[in-house]
Amino acid sequence: MKTIRQTYLMNASAAQVFKALTDPKIIRKWSGSPAKMSARKGAAFELWGGEMFGKNLEVVKNKKLVQEWCTPAFRSKATFIIHANGRSSQVELIHEDVPAKHYKDYVSGWKDYYLGAIQQLFGE
Repeated sequence: MKTIRQTYLMNASAAQVFKALTDPKIIRKWSGSPAKMSARKGAAFELWGGEMFGKNLEVVKNKKLVQEWCTPAFRSKATFIIHANGRSSQVELIHEDVPAKHYKDYVSGWKDYYLGAIQQLFGE
């Protein structure tokens, strides 16, 4: 198993970034797909019609979100740590337990479809 570590600078406050990670209406804007998501610990979520699903393991509003990430092929853990920096923020991603055969796809997927898409939403 492998771990992906990435950092993204966001042209948005920590509160705006947290909302982009947890509010289904905003998730739909950057993902182009309906989402089931909540900012509650223990809440289940579903993205892209169930292609990705899991539950929130830890939630610290505007600072940290830890999720069990599942696909039909494997389970993993994604941690989003949000560092506030005035009107902007930095998001640190740690995606653990990624099978080696899926590693490259997820490295690019975070950039192309998830955190990179959130960056674009905020004008980066």
